[in-house]
Amino acid sequence: MAAGPEKGPEAFRTIGELAQEIGRPQHILRYWETRFSQLRPLQRAGGRRYYRPDDVALVRRIDALLSREGYSIRGVQRLLDAERSARRGRTDSLRALRDSLHGALSEDG
Repeated sequence: MAAGPEKGPEAFRTIGELAQEIGRPQHILRYWETRFSQLRPLQRAGGRRYYRPDDVALVRRIDALLSREGYSIRGVQRLLDAERSARRGRTDSLRALRDSLHGALSEDG
């Protein structure tokens, strides 16, 4: 099959394109979708998957952690969950700070 023009970094990728890019079979990507709740590509009619740039970055990260860093599936799940919790905590802290500043500004006005 002839390769088409190179897609830009913000372009959506099909499962076949992404699988070829990372050197893994398509069924591995489908399996990862069942194991990693963060990985949710768009699915169009007929079940065709389209990976957004954030999904592509996550797939590359999962692949690197599993194949080069030596993590297990469970280890990657724990790492991603911990990062999600840390981001959530930072978001909650920022919201609390915003609300505090809003209250202070309301008292001044």
